[in-house]
Amino acid sequence: MNFALRIPDYYKDEIMQLKGDASINQFIINAIAEKIAALRTEAYLQERALRGSREHALKVLDKVANAPAADYD
Repeated sequence: MNFALRIPDYYKDEIMQLKGDASINQFIINAIAEKIAALRTEAYLQERALRGSREHALKVLDKVANAPAADYD
């Protein structure tokens, strides 16, 4: 699938700095993939939040020992 993209000139320098060894095409493909992943993750987390229960979360937290955190925590 091909698209003609018009990218504002003010993004050119930034893209050139950030793309590293990748082509501009590959940089844009990666940016699209990241955006899709972020949107899917957000939708997944919203769906999971709707299934959640405050009461259940508080019950789980009640099981945690009331002790100081270990040094590595």
